[in-house]
Amino acid sequence: QLQLVESGGGLVQPGGSLRLSCAASGFTLDYYDIGWFRQAPGKEREGVSCISSSGGNPNYADSVKDRFTISRDNAQNTVNLQMNSLKPQHTAVYSCAAGNPRLVLFRSCASFEYDYWGQGTQVTVSS
Repeated sequence: QLQLVESGGGLVQPGGSLRLSCAASGFTLDYYDIGWFRQAPGKEREGVSCISSSGGNPNYADSVKDRFTISRDNAQNTVNLQMNSLKPQHTAVYSCAAGNPRLVLFRSCASFEYDYWGQGTQVTVSS
């Protein structure tokens, strides 16, 4: 059974940093396209950053460009999201998802294109 587990969330002050990790069991993440998504209370889920299995440049939401960095650690079978200069509006439940490879260099963050989802980890940015 394919499972994704997120970790690294928590409470951080504005301007701080967190590193989220998405770990897999039952499959290797480097085969799949991977996305990070978030959902804030009362809001729809939105794509934060997505990365293709084919290499190429990651896709970032405009609101997180130059703040967040997605990366693969194939040795650890994880995909990480480094979040810097956090703001209160970044507060949300962050989830990772895996999608069957689409063999493109620039991966869409449309959530319906992703097949396997983790439970999410809470990120709270507050003083």
